[in-house]
Amino acid sequence: DRVALVDFLTDRKYTYAQLRSSVVKVASALTRLGYKKGDVISIHSVNIPEFSILLLAAASAGIIVTTSNPAYTAGELSRQLEHSNAKAVFTIPQLVPVIRDAIDSSDSLKELANKITVFGESEGCRPFSTLMQDDGKAFPENTTINPLDDVCVLPYSSGTTGLPKGVMLTHDNIVANVQQFRKLLKVTEDDTSLGILPFFHIYGMCPVMMGVLVDGGKLVTLPKFDPEMFLKALDSHKVTQLHIVPPIVLFLGKHPMVSNFDLSNLNTITSGAAPLGEGLTNEVMTRLKAVIRQGYGLTETSPVTHLDVIPPNPGSIGCVIPNTLCRVVNAETDEDVAEGEVGEICVKGPQVMKGYLNNQKATDEMIKNGWLHTGDIGHYDKERDVFVITDRLKELIKYKGNQVAPAELEDLLLQHPAVQDVAVIGLPDEDGGEVPLAYIVKKPNQEVSAHDIMSFVEGNVAHYKRLRGGVEFIDQIPKSPSGKILRRILRESLPKPV
Repeated sequence: DRVALVDFLTDRKYTYAQLRSSVVKVASALTRLGYKKGDVISIHSVNIPEFSILLLAAASAGIIVTTSNPAYTAGELSRQLEHSNAKAVFTIPQLVPVIRDAIDSSDSLKELANKITVFGESEGCRPFSTLMQDDGKAFPENTTINPLDDVCVLPYSSGTTGLPKGVMLTHDNIVANVQQFRKLLKVTEDDTSLGILPFFHIYGMCPVMMGVLVDGGKLVTLPKFDPEMFLKALDSHKVTQLHIVPPIVLFLGKHPMVSNFDLSNLNTITSGAAPLGEGLTNEVMTRLKAVIRQGYGLTETSPVTHLDVIPPNPGSIGCVIPNTLCRVVNAETDEDVAEGEVGEICVKGPQVMKGYLNNQKATDEMIKNGWLHTGDIGHYDKERDVFVITDRLKELIKYKGNQVAPAELEDLLLQHPAVQDVAVIGLPDEDGGEVPLAYIVKKPNQEVSAHDIMSFVEGNVAHYKRLRGGVEFIDQIPKSPSGKILRRILRESLPKPV
């Protein structure tokens, strides 16, 4: 009878008994609709309790769930729906127009037009409530799942470089990772957590959603980060454990509004998705009288590989979680570096992905001799705690915890009629961590302004991929003999912070 899930905006609740029966009903309904083990369905939604119900129902039937960012444009979504071979889309009414545009943009997606289910109601779509009303009798009791081989979820990640790729995480990957971190997270039946991190992202899906539900805590869902709504939820639900990203840590440390709310029940904050400095960590711990510790991981590792203990070592991501191995290596020689020396962080464990969907080349580039090469640079101390530094090997830009792949923006910019060549890099930014900056080589005799370029991008991508770092026009993009953009040279040309 304990509450498992609560929607903060409507106060809609599910107890653990209701959660379990809903999962059985929805799995039964999916089976009646013809979906079977190995099929892929897409969840394109903000955080609501039904997201969890659908994800668990699909998993119990052997159906694979691919998740996508609700901020995606039609073009970004259609690429993922095509690549994942999704057989159905589940969404909220507000996002139906984008999904229709995505489906209309590709002949291969036409069959999805009548396969849209909404959490709520929308013309021409199946209401999710009809699945919840199933009698549960078609639940696929006899589905045989091989946990080590069968894929459970298919989130998309840019990895260390390039366009987003489908990350195949098996049932074993997810269950193993939950077992690895649960003794460290220490969720109890008396804990209340806030589902503010998006469930489409592996951090929101696994440590937050699964991590709370596996140990009987209460999870309050929020559709997006709105400062006042966020603080009201923390206060009114007496939240005890919180998973967030550095921009929200910054908000808790600096914003005057925080003082107007009672956050005295909050005892543990876990931050991940981007590095968190020691200074800000200490500032927030002093202000809130709560412990802040960092975790670390990747979509490709389900996601957790490192988690700091309590009391924490500020600035550090802590040591490796159980059943995980870590090396810090010289990126050129692959030799282990000594304590305190900087190198690439590599990991091995049961949480490492099966691979990228239909992309053996990218899989082999990331997992070499059984070790997953994270592309992140760091060092370790005498306690074997690891510190990640922001000067990372990989090209990925992290804006407020969101991944922005330079290759994706470059691909788009090259479609502009005035652009001859382009390179995108991350510009350090106090508010967002990093923001995309584009270096443009104009076509001969073409006139185009920075504003034109920025508007062009804004009209074609999700808000977090906009060129917030601006546009610089240059004569030539520096490249290696093999044609690889030398982003390091562009970074070195940036004005140094005073």
